[in-house]
Amino acid sequence: MDDIVKQAMAKWPSVPHCYGWLALDARGAWRMRDERAQHLGLPGDKLNQPALVGFINRNYGVDERGCWYFQNGPQRVYLELEAAPYIARTDPQQGLLVQTGAALGALDGAWLGTDGALVFQSGTVMARLDDRDLAQAMQALEFDGRPATDEDLLGWMAGGEGELVLRYKQQRVGVERIDAAEVPARFGFVLSPAALKQA
Repeated sequence: MDDIVKQAMAKWPSVPHCYGWLALDARGAWRMRDERAQHLGLPGDKLNQPALVGFINRNYGVDERGCWYFQNGPQRVYLELEAAPYIARTDPQQGLLVQTGAALGALDGAWLGTDGALVFQSGTVMARLDDRDLAQAMQALEFDGRPATDEDLLGWMAGGEGELVLRYKQQRVGVERIDAAEVPARFGFVLSPAALKQA
């Protein structure tokens, strides 16, 4: 967290939290959601200004409820998550990078959702793979010791037998099935802090 943010939090400790105005989409883009976007359920405008995106990346965190936020000076801006708190992209040199620019280290687990999404865990970081990189990641899957085919994956996702493994750097990580609807609860994050606040 930036020092200027820590100083602002100390100076103004009781600033009300903000909900609904910022989102992270399923491709790792931060989006500003004005009142119209919130009212109509639109994704909002993609933030492209490098300094602002960098500021959000450095001051991104999670509270004890599993609600993710951007600490904007003294104000906590809670995020609406389209898919997950981190979105990973493949990088030829570093392997997997999340939207904040951090590289994922060794993987502790990998899951393939009923929606076809790949999900990874590395330490405390849970990330969903950007769908634009899915075809490339599928080339790193093995089924029963050989490259996985589309038929292998479809059969496995339908409950068929066999071992699905992801090759990542020097690792061979077993892939588990997961119901897409269970991902937030399984990894302890809240997709919509605004909805939680209203409930």
